Amino acid sequence: MLLNHETGAKVAPGWSNMRHLKDFEFIEGVIRAGSIRKASEDLNITASALNRRINRFEDEFGYEIFERLPRGVRLNPAGELLLHHIRANRSDFARLKSQVSDLSGVRRGHVSIACSQALLPYFLPREIARYRGEHPGVTFSVNARDRVAAERELSEFASDIALVFEPLTMVDFEVVYAMAQPIYAIMPTEHPLAEQSEIRLRDALRFPHVAPSEKFAVRVLLDSAARRLTSTELDPLIQSESFDFMRHYGEWENMISFQFPIGLDMDRQPNLVARPMAICDVAPGNLLLGQLRGRTLPVASARFMRELINALRAMPL
Repeated sequence: MLLNHETGAKVAPGWSNMRHLKDFEFIEGVIRAGSIRKASEDLNITASALNRRINRFEDEFGYEIFERLPRGVRLNPAGELLLHHIRANRSDFARLKSQVSDLSGVRRGHVSIACSQALLPYFLPREIARYRGEHPGVTFSVNARDRVAAERELSEFASDIALVFEPLTMVDFEVVYAMAQPIYAIMPTEHPLAEQSEIRLRDALRFPHVAPSEKFAVRVLLDSAARRLTSTELDPLIQSESFDFMRHYGEWENMISFQFPIGLDMDRQPNLVARPMAICDVAPGNLLLGQLRGRTLPVASARFMRELINALRAMPL
């Protein structure tokens, strides 16, 4: 028996080599679809052929990986371990290809990022474009994720890097760089509070405001501050999961919205102003750059992470 160093599980020899890559693709297709019949349609293979392929793999593996249900299948504990192994080995293979590309001077690779919404409008487009200017062979996938989803994507090898505000559990999240970001209040230039250099929470909440839902760090920090200072939570007239929508809505109904400054470029919105919330009222959020704990990243992802650290360090506090 062989030992899977990622999970500690013993697996049968001879099954985890290159010839099983297609089997892994079929297995993941069945997992996504929840049944062999539905997966066969997605994978353009007959249900009987797919079932034979799964059965043959289980015979070679030495264990069943699916629990057969009346209306489909689902992974059993052995299958869960196998799925983790598949994703870990795919990540290792991507890292190997990236290293070989570096040896040949090709400098190719792919970087996958899970990030908070605040990074999407300005920060990440600028940094990715700068990186690709030096390494045009590198491709990217950028996915907006909340704190919980970002950490889950790291653990499932769906993303290499996460750049999010305050991940919820931190179990699998290895922080490589952290920086504080105060919350800003965004409002039209004619708003009564627009002339103030700093906004107190009590003053902001006296006016109509729009706020994100409770799953976002901005809302969590604002609610915590409101409970401490006023014994209440926010009561926004408009609630949204889009910070772009909330920021722009203020132009239409003279409302205050709230956002971290890394997601702002007020020169592009001359009708709005952004003012920091008083730190004595509202604690800053922690922007965390990280990866799956203990994982060795592919070369392109590791290199891009170093570039992100440099860019974050260069930002004004």
